[in-house]
Amino acid sequence: MIKQNQRIFNIMLVVLDLIIITFALVLAWFIRFETSFFGFNDSIWAFTYYLMPLIIILPTYILLYYIFGLYDPQRTKSITSEAINIVKVNFIGLLILITVLFVVNISDYSRYMLAMFAIFSTSFSIIERFILRKSLRYIRSRGYNIKYILVIGAGELGEKFAIKIKANEYVGYNLIGFLDDNIEKNRLVAGSPVLGEIDDLENVILNNQIDRIVITLSPRHSLLLEHIIDTCEKYGVKAEIVPDYYRYFPAKPYIDMIDNIPLINIRYVPLDNSFNKALKRFSDIVLAIIGILLLSPLMIFTAVMVKKSSPGPIIFKQDRVGLHRNTFKMYKFRSMKVQSDDEEVTQWTTEDDPRKTKFGSFIRKTSIDELPQLFNILKGDMSLIGPRPERPLFVEKFRDEVPHYMIKHHVRPGMTGWAQVHGWRGDTSIKKRIEYDLYYVENWTLGLDVKIFLKTFATGFTSSNAY
Repeated sequence: MIKQNQRIFNIMLVVLDLIIITFALVLAWFIRFETSFFGFNDSIWAFTYYLMPLIIILPTYILLYYIFGLYDPQRTKSITSEAINIVKVNFIGLLILITVLFVVNISDYSRYMLAMFAIFSTSFSIIERFILRKSLRYIRSRGYNIKYILVIGAGELGEKFAIKIKANEYVGYNLIGFLDDNIEKNRLVAGSPVLGEIDDLENVILNNQIDRIVITLSPRHSLLLEHIIDTCEKYGVKAEIVPDYYRYFPAKPYIDMIDNIPLINIRYVPLDNSFNKALKRFSDIVLAIIGILLLSPLMIFTAVMVKKSSPGPIIFKQDRVGLHRNTFKMYKFRSMKVQSDDEEVTQWTTEDDPRKTKFGSFIRKTSIDELPQLFNILKGDMSLIGPRPERPLFVEKFRDEVPHYMIKHHVRPGMTGWAQVHGWRGDTSIKKRIEYDLYYVENWTLGLDVKIFLKTFATGFTSSNAY
């Protein structure tokens, strides 16, 4: 029944996607040619001409949706991950469409219309999936479209799994009970009964509706695990294993494959993905160029004032540790008097630091001194958004003192970050800062970057902790 429902749902989803993609292109055409935004053209020929690419768009987009897993069951996945895949599909689909138009020599196709189509198709598809998810979660929370689960192993791990299942009703799992050799029959574990011993598995499968069996036994029971899996496959019931060593994972793990050998990576870093990495790098370059052009008058004025405030270079260069623990020269407008290398490397800036110039205090407080890092971004040393980089001496110190400190170097350091917009900058707790940095490393999305960027402007560039 569940599989049949999933097939019906997928057919409905494909139809909805076809309608939405078509509607997005029609709406883009209407706004482009039938409104006063871009001019006026109401010819039937123009409508037919501009809607003709649907012959390519519809099968291409549906195929991409399938390739990116958007027709797989999504009940245990987040809406964010689904939205990211929709953005990827629409980006790739648009590139394919532009390429086809170029190859067939259609050079007069409206670029405004293409841009609007990309925005509309992406936005409408995300809204569609969001509404469907909310509807399905509501339906499941009311007891419909349920998957019936049997857990083998009622120990600590099995109990934790049961508690998680019951705390997340929207997933739509109904735990019918446990099988365990060490706990007596009919005893309740996390509110569900122990139905018998593991040898009763066949009988339980034959006399109950079971869609999935979850095994929470230790890997040391290898022969027993093999017997359980063979039994599940014999009766066509899907089996899944919750490894008992999951407790050692410090973050969301993911599985890679080397030939037919699974490789579990204990820390998921979204920016290890080539597409995500290229998307972030592209946005960094574009925003850095825009920033340099818009802020060049301010940077020129600051350079003049730095030169007047005290003798020495305008730009201060300092070693910082970045991506993959590589050292790079980070640029700043000089805000202090020229000092020896030993003083510069080993001293931490304080609120009433006598080394600061009067103008230097102002540009540090307003973060204007950080603007030359836009050139670090162009060079590829830094990103606009990311964990703030630290000096090598302090990296060595914090590596031994702060748990998981070095994980921040899995991504490019940034001019501003998740920790900074929450107030953890300057002379504040390193441990709290790393908590926020780790969250960013493990939960990066383009949407999170946009949120940090907007929050940076909303909260301003000044901070009581910026010395």
